[in-house]
Amino acid sequence: MVVSVEVKILENRRFTISTLSNDFPEVSRSVLYKIASEKLNFKKLCSRWVPKLLTEDHRNKRFECSLNFLTRYNEEGDVMVSRIVTGDETWVSYVTPESKQQSMEWRHTHSPVGVKAKQTLSQRKIMASVFWDRHGVLLVDFMQRGTTKMW
Repeated sequence: MVVSVEVKILENRRFTISTLSNDFPEVSRSVLYKIASEKLNFKKLCSRWVPKLLTEDHRNKRFECSLNFLTRYNEEGDVMVSRIVTGDETWVSYVTPESKQQSMEWRHTHSPVGVKAKQTLSQRKIMASVFWDRHGVLLVDFMQRGTTKMW
């Protein structure tokens, strides 16, 4: 049974347990799930994580870089991994709301009650660049909209 399920999975890697249960109606869905996940060690992988639009040159370059990393790791061990620094950047929306203490006013007891407008998030955004290594964050840099920075 395990072998026949594996053959069916390898025909279509985007299988679901429902499609497998259509192919094997005599086997329960929970048993099919256990066969796929525990016996055959298949894991779900989101298709967004798989590069789809890479050219052959890009794929070869990625393969070459990966092979280079593996070779260096084999030769140098954890020392090589300690020297890898990576980074990412993202836009962060921000607003500086007024605290309750800052919004307090002195009023007479007979003064009319003030109406406070609902605060909405502003469209202010800032670019956050974060660099880290295997031990943690090394640098967080914020850059205002409309400015550029060369690293």
